[in-house]
Amino acid sequence: MAQARQQGHGFGTAPVFLAGISTILGTILFLRFGYAVAHAGFFGTLLIILIGHAITIPTAMAIAEIATNRKVEGGGEYYIISRSFGPMVGGTIGISLYFSQAISVAFYMIAFSESFRPLFGWLQAQTGIEPQAWMIGVPATVVLLSVILYKGADLGVSALWVVVTILGTSLLFFFMGTSESPPEFEPFARVQNPDDFFIVFAIIFPAFTGMTAGVGLSGDLKNPRRSIPLGTLSATLIGMVVYVLVIWKLASNLTPEQLAADQFAMSQIAIWGPIIPIGLAAATLSSAIGSILIAPRTMQALAADGIFPSEKLNRFLSAGRGDSNEPRHATLVTAVIVLTVVLLGNVDFVAQIISMFFMITYGSLCLVSFLEHFAGNPSYRPAFRSRWYISLIGAIASFVMMFQMAPLYAMLAIVAIILIYFGLRHSHTGDDDLSAMLKGVLFQLTRRLQVLIQSKRSRSSPAHWRPSFIAISSDSFTRLAAFDLLRWISRYYGFGTFIHFIKGRLTRETNRESIRTLGKLIRLSKSSHAGIYVDTIVSPSFRTAVAQIVQIPGIAGMDNNSILFEFHRDHATDISDILAGCEFASYVSFNMCVLRSSERRFGYKQMIHIWLTPGDYRNANLMILLAYIIMGHPEWEGAEVELYAAFEKEHLEVEAERLNRLVELGRIPISRKKIKKIPWDRKKTTYESLVERHSEDADLVILGFSIHKALEEKGAFFRRFGKINDVLFTRAGEKIAIEDDEEESKN
Repeated sequence: MAQARQQGHGFGTAPVFLAGISTILGTILFLRFGYAVAHAGFFGTLLIILIGHAITIPTAMAIAEIATNRKVEGGGEYYIISRSFGPMVGGTIGISLYFSQAISVAFYMIAFSESFRPLFGWLQAQTGIEPQAWMIGVPATVVLLSVILYKGADLGVSALWVVVTILGTSLLFFFMGTSESPPEFEPFARVQNPDDFFIVFAIIFPAFTGMTAGVGLSGDLKNPRRSIPLGTLSATLIGMVVYVLVIWKLASNLTPEQLAADQFAMSQIAIWGPIIPIGLAAATLSSAIGSILIAPRTMQALAADGIFPSEKLNRFLSAGRGDSNEPRHATLVTAVIVLTVVLLGNVDFVAQIISMFFMITYGSLCLVSFLEHFAGNPSYRPAFRSRWYISLIGAIASFVMMFQMAPLYAMLAIVAIILIYFGLRHSHTGDDDLSAMLKGVLFQLTRRLQVLIQSKRSRSSPAHWRPSFIAISSDSFTRLAAFDLLRWISRYYGFGTFIHFIKGRLTRETNRESIRTLGKLIRLSKSSHAGIYVDTIVSPSFRTAVAQIVQIPGIAGMDNNSILFEFHRDHATDISDILAGCEFASYVSFNMCVLRSSERRFGYKQMIHIWLTPGDYRNANLMILLAYIIMGHPEWEGAEVELYAAFEKEHLEVEAERLNRLVELGRIPISRKKIKKIPWDRKKTTYESLVERHSEDADLVILGFSIHKALEEKGAFFRRFGKINDVLFTRAGEKIAIEDDEEESKN
């Protein structure tokens, strides 16, 4: 996948902390916290801070956790996501993250030019020219990009020390000062007709997005597994404390009206007012530096993983300069994007989209952490451990707040993510590691459900019976009748396991054969849309194979209760093995079905005939239920069931009425007209001739059988009925009821 990356500058924890804290204590803090207190009140703004950190703290902990699980290289958040979710999902989020980071540089530089607005009047008076924000923003951006492009991350990190010092000084001056006439502190005070809470939250939220700024330096860190958790968590927690202190200071010193009227309201409190615009300039410049250090490294990591469609483009963007692997080419591309957006000047729309992409990134990081916890993967062994419920809270909060903030922009962001994902699928087929994680999650769910079901196991009511079939065949690919019947039975009401039998002892060769055969079975199951589980078994004989499979536990959360055998009407040599299998199945009280298939392959799938005799009291309910279940499959749409009651004349009316009542109370879709009363004089007519006379054209005939008689006759019963095509011989091994009051109705 990725080519080996060179070691970067070998920074310690300080740059991670500085990049994070300088972005956290940035533009929004200086320009919009006063607005937030004015429109939401102190407690409302405090709630915004708490909700924001309900997203950022779990994300910081998720980053810390994932970063300590494996070696983290260049690419920061992208690297973490891609190595957990796979190249397609990781590349999708990585591309959106890159554009968010790159356009953020332009956003911060425009905000940087806003810090000079108090001087615009003086400049116009001196020069006679009306200043515009872009006149400062564009030159400042060119200077910043040139410095980073030619001097690299070393100078960028050194500049961070300077701007963070200025930032800290401005905040210190703010906390040391007080307004001329501070009002009485009222935590719920707001302006008249305040903006909606979620509108305020949407405006304030970009303040929380700087938390992961330092993660992008992962490729330049000496020990990212230590520096990322320590630097990210410390910046997040310190930033939260500063936020709370700032809104308390604002609410204690100025009225909501004063806060709403002046975006530089902090200047009215600081002991030296001009320090606030200076601090704003330092904050925006530091945020821009942090982003311009990170965005090219994200692009370089994406290219190193071959995410972009052109191989030449990937080589160009992944190329680094010097021993530190400085991403010069990626920085050039980023510079073009930044300058384009700065020249446009108005990034309000883009800023909201950026917030959406950041929220997607944070939600994804929390989701990765949650899934890794829940999947129980032994290879996931982070040195720092969060809690699964903390990660889940962060993921849910991220996605919920996206739509609370701006539903339209949230939808646009999701649509963009989907388009990028499908674009990457064309060039990265087979690389989706998300399925491996989801398999782990499903494994854990299944394991826990199985344990829970087993602990609550009790004998199920006969009226609530459902089929859990095992079918075994050595002719899985040449005779598909058993496979088809199993998928019809297990489509909705039950569960089916189809096992291909391989005769022989277990060796390396037979094991390889079983693996190849299993792959073919899976493809067969997919192509036929069969909702069944397929597997193989290697055993010295068919009989030993059956003895093994009737003892294996069910994989559907319920015990297997039925077995299906199959033989072709022209190949009756399999009957001896099937009889032995039936005998083994009877030991564990399995229901048994023996399908005699033919070249007709169930004909037009329009007519099922069920035959009941005095010897079928035990089997009747199973036979009727199986017909009902089969008839519910789409391939049997429009099929009808005819039920033939073959009894002596003196018992015929009574038995027919019992069947009518059974079918009606059991809500089986067989009309009274379809219950045929067949008087049977055993001395004059054989059962075989009776069945053949009425069911020769049926697509499937269901007959009952006795295991004891079948063993005594050595399977002769299965060979009879020569004029019938596909026959399902059925024997109930357990008590099955069609309706709850059935036992009472017999009395």
